Amino acid sequence: MQGELPTKASGLRKWRTACLMVTILIALLLTLRLAVDSSFTTIGMLREGGVTTGNLMASPEGRESSSSLLADTAFEEILTRGAPILAPKLIHMNLPGTHDTATCKKQKELLRYTGEIPPAHFFRCQQSSIFQMLNDGIRVFDLRYAYNPGNDTIGFYHSRALLAPTTTLIDVLYGYYAWLERHPTETILLSLNHEGNTGTVEDERIQEMVLDIFSKPTNEDTLVNKMKRRFWIQKRGELGTLGESRGKIILLQRFSYRLLNPPPEVPRLHGLDLGADRWTDNGDDIHLVYNPESGATAFIEDRYAITLPPSATPSTDAYISTKKQRAPDAQTADQLFITFASAAFLQDPTEGFYMYPRLYAVGEGNTPGMNERLLHYFEQRKGQRFGVIMLDFYDAVPGLVETILGA
Repeated sequence: MQGELPTKASGLRKWRTACLMVTILIALLLTLRLAVDSSFTTIGMLREGGVTTGNLMASPEGRESSSSLLADTAFEEILTRGAPILAPKLIHMNLPGTHDTATCKKQKELLRYTGEIPPAHFFRCQQSSIFQMLNDGIRVFDLRYAYNPGNDTIGFYHSRALLAPTTTLIDVLYGYYAWLERHPTETILLSLNHEGNTGTVEDERIQEMVLDIFSKPTNEDTLVNKMKRRFWIQKRGELGTLGESRGKIILLQRFSYRLLNPPPEVPRLHGLDLGADRWTDNGDDIHLVYNPESGATAFIEDRYAITLPPSATPSTDAYISTKKQRAPDAQTADQLFITFASAAFLQDPTEGFYMYPRLYAVGEGNTPGMNERLLHYFEQRKGQRFGVIMLDFYDAVPGLVETILGA
């Protein structure tokens, strides 16, 4: 028996090597197939206006820093551990995102649509276009929608602040499709939420429009159905692996279809149901079961209206230091975690103090903002899992996105 051990060990090594080579070959073939398989590859020609409308998407080119880090992570997993192509799971990855993604542009001329509202810095949470975010490594996007002026199309808001009257949800989605055509190994998570307090109505018609966009494709041979099949993960209540999600978008559904009668049947829907009717407003410990059968749960921190202890003096440092963050533990290791590292406009009239999103994210003077603190926090905790981190002004602190991806 002892004489057989070297032979068995050698055979095992050869078998592992062969499996690894096959896995790498599959990965390369999959990447090549995704890159060249394009019966409708020139999406820019199909929806030329979609990638520039309102400057939200801006140019698909521009600087590209670490947009392929997700792909690098998966291939590193394959090369170093011989893991199958479908690993790792998305819930086991640290993913940087942008809170209120569509707030990079606020203009005074839009007051004729919105009426008088506070200055732009009260609402603005980002300074880059979506294409630039993608190229910088952002992979999770928080889009807040409502009717555009005229109630004919769906656009983007932050409270009453309108992004642009001509920017539409459909066109922005085609922008994402165009980017994925050029980056077929990447995965995008798209959170959609109907924005309240916009001064527009949420009626049955807008919910029908949204359902038409985000329902599963039918058998009809239409461009819309082709786009759905090509670019959207069709599973409901499952956040799978990076491998099976390459070149795709996963819907994080924060809206509901409560005005539709009858409501859509579950088999028509895809994505994770994080419905607005179950999302605790201003909650710092939200638990949302998005798959009742498996018990899969999203643990969410979304306290944007931060309150201070009675003894605290209002200051930038005090508000930032009060923010809580929960990380996965042994009992929640296979659950989804989402943390919003952001804050709304805050004020304390008695102290004459106020703070807006950029001040909270970037800080002032010798007081570091949330983003710089997060950078140091993640640098000191490499190898730990934190899940999805939603940021304001992510690019104001160089290296933050890369640090989250590499944590």
